[in-house]
Amino acid sequence: MSALGWRTGFRANLPVAASVAAYGSVLGVLAAQKGLGWADVLLMDLMVFAGSSQFVMVDMWASPLPTAAMAAAVGVINARYVLITATLRPLFEGRRILEKLFFVHFVADENWAVTMAARRQGGADLGHLWGGGVCLLGAWCLGTVAGVGFGAAVPDPEAWGLDFAFTAVFTALAVSLWRGSRRDGLPWLAAVAVACLGERLLPGTWYVLAGGLAGAVTAACLPGEEEEGAGE
Repeated sequence: MSALGWRTGFRANLPVAASVAAYGSVLGVLAAQKGLGWADVLLMDLMVFAGSSQFVMVDMWASPLPTAAMAAAVGVINARYVLITATLRPLFEGRRILEKLFFVHFVADENWAVTMAARRQGGADLGHLWGGGVCLLGAWCLGTVAGVGFGAAVPDPEAWGLDFAFTAVFTALAVSLWRGSRRDGLPWLAAVAVACLGERLLPGTWYVLAGGLAGAVTAACLPGEEEEGAGE
């Protein structure tokens, strides 16, 4: 892990950080409407640092607090990180378990995607991943805290189109990972199809995990790139 890699990762995630701050502000607005203050939201940011899970937590916020249901929903949504962090295994080689847990806390969908794209283009080390995570965490905290401050002035975030920032950033990240091969296309199609079907048939947020597992299983069942090349 190098200081240069950390700086490179931080800079590489700056364009994404703008969108992260934007939809973070939406979370802050929603949290303010639920009666949460900036200190509550900031603590949640630092401890959870998972945007989709935090949206679910805020949406479920009520009195009395449904702790068990909230924990179950967040667990289902964050289960995708089992698959995400598995792809980062080469970056964690030789690290102790506490070090791994520390760095994994800074893994988000966005800096994971940026790091994976950088590895395909010539390599990225653990510092790249960490620097990107620090960049995104800072932007996320600033966005959510600002959103709490503007909560009273923005009664309907969707009217401003702020909620679309979440969709836009993930669309851009998906495009950056596309290599134009069947190994990309089929898992994506499987994940989308199963997630859409699951959203209609499964309760809660299980469709997120179902889609992720469908994509992972499809990718695992495809022949390797060497086998594809031999058959052409």
